Amino acid sequence: MDELNQWLFSQPLYWIIIIGGIVLIITYYLYGAKIIGWFGELWTKQALNKLPKDKYIILNDIFIKINNSTHQIDHVVISQYGIFSIETKQYNGFITGSKYDKNWIRHLGRKKLYYTNPIRQNYGHVKALAEILNIDESKIFNIVCIPSNAKLKIKHDGELVTNITIADKIKSYQDILITNTQEIVATLTNNNITDKNTKKEHIKNIRENIIDKDPNKCPKCGGQLIHRNGKYGIFIGCSNYPKCKYIRK
Repeated sequence: MDELNQWLFSQPLYWIIIIGGIVLIITYYLYGAKIIGWFGELWTKQALNKLPKDKYIILNDIFIKINNSTHQIDHVVISQYGIFSIETKQYNGFITGSKYDKNWIRHLGRKKLYYTNPIRQNYGHVKALAEILNIDESKIFNIVCIPSNAKLKIKHDGELVTNITIADKIKSYQDILITNTQEIVATLTNNNITDKNTKKEHIKNIRENIIDKDPNKCPKCGGQLIHRNGKYGIFIGCSNYPKCKYIRK
């Protein structure tokens, strides 16, 4: 056994595999949520690229500011059939709710995690687009894409799609509503904020607003506070444990 261990430790490939595995674990621990979100947006982007290029113009990661309020929109599709504001959410598990609820609920046995309703969230983006483009809100469509295998029981009016159905959903709109598509593209491009510090401030403000309005949100990371069983009984901690170890005193 000792000879085997000595042989293993003398092999460069062995160390490459071990170190590589440790790096992957640490990376997922620190940036897992961002990585999952990035893949979700990538899959949605790939699905949108299937739209005919001569009819639809796709803008990704649009960041605009209206009346001192910032809005980060994952994807905007511009066409003569309307403008499509698209929010991507990479959910997992069994989720319930409706388009009018403040939060959607993810069920984990007896535990419940609460997510901000993305249809309501994206409606704010719709209103921001209507204002910055100076067009009627009825010409902008609210679409939320869930490119995952989550089991959804959500009451909605067609706003919710997957990356498999999103292109067909957009192509189902056939009434001509807009004639100045190039002007709209230019307006959004010119008003798109690319400054990284501004984006960081936007994310910080979102987290602070969520925490201020909901005492059940973790003050460290914005996750949901839930009851947990510990060595000394039940306590209130962050649902993002072990990434976040916040405990309410």
